Amino acid sequence: MTVELGYGIDEFRATMARFASGVVVATTRDAEGNPHGFTASSFCSVSLDPPLVLVCLAKTANSYEAFRSSSTCAISILAEDQVGVARRFATKGGDKFAGAPFMSLPEGGLGVPGALGVMECEVRDRHVAGDHVILVAEVRNVRVGPGRPMVYFGSEFHRLGD
Repeated sequence: MTVELGYGIDEFRATMARFASGVVVATTRDAEGNPHGFTASSFCSVSLDPPLVLVCLAKTANSYEAFRSSSTCAISILAEDQVGVARRFATKGGDKFAGAPFMSLPEGGLGVPGALGVMECEVRDRHVAGDHVILVAEVRNVRVGPGRPMVYFGSEFHRLGD
């Protein structure tokens, strides 16, 4: 299928769906200590010195206010068998943490058990970009686990081929 060049939002979405990426779940706590989180495919490293990463969050997300005001977050890089976690945190509304096991991190963050990597971070900057905010965070602690990554492509979750 060839998509013709165009200016509309549908063409832009179709083009961006052709870019494969990993999948993460970002978590934080609000001022009362309640957990919040979201699934993202817009995540990448920014710097090695200091170790910085970025993740993008829609301003319409239920967790937006918590991430807008929190100074910390945790980012879990999901494994190929964690599609249920990805879907739960991508769905708007509901208690995303109900019945889900999460591991406590050294500085109080929440990580996804079985994730390929978990980073506990201090938020350094926030940049408004259109309908999203870009969170830039300095990595404070990491945990690395075994496994294969989940991939997001064509607006669906996939496993890597051999």
